Amino acid sequence: MERSKVLITYTTMSGSTQEIAEFVSNQFTYLGQPVELHPCSEIKDLKAISGIVIGAPIYMFHLHKEAHRFLQRHQKSLVDLPVAVFAGGAYGPNAAQDALEVRKNLDNELAKFVWLKPVSVLLVGGRFDPARLRFPYNLIPALKQAPASDARNWEDIHAWVDSLPSLLANPIQQTLVEERSRS
Repeated sequence: MERSKVLITYTTMSGSTQEIAEFVSNQFTYLGQPVELHPCSEIKDLKAISGIVIGAPIYMFHLHKEAHRFLQRHQKSLVDLPVAVFAGGAYGPNAAQDALEVRKNLDNELAKFVWLKPVSVLLVGGRFDPARLRFPYNLIPALKQAPASDARNWEDIHAWVDSLPSLLANPIQQTLVEERSRS
């Protein structure tokens, strides 16, 4: 069986990374690229997959633990597949300055998987909504009173997603994607 689907997989803390993963999936579908969209925890195998986009938040200087588990669990398959990674992180009034540090954290986290050679990596801004805080963070008064913010740049995300089909799809499927994007 020819592998032709791109897997969009993600882990999220408050839904922000999932929203981006859904956007990626919708854009691939629009371009005619078959996709599957699932949380990292639901992926059992990578059969019939030609490429993967993994999304996860950077939290407390680290990639979300479920993304770590996914990478460890599927190492044998991922070595032979093109992988793109996006990670959410910096948000709030200092998001632009904090992004440099968060990107360094992301690079350090990915370096732990010496076998992983992503074809593309994007740091997206994060979103903070005190109404979405979960236990135990919803018990911290300063977090509950912090203003909501969204530092995700959807134009940058869109441009990144448009660059992915040529990096992730098989050559036959890429021709179809290019034809659809021209029309």
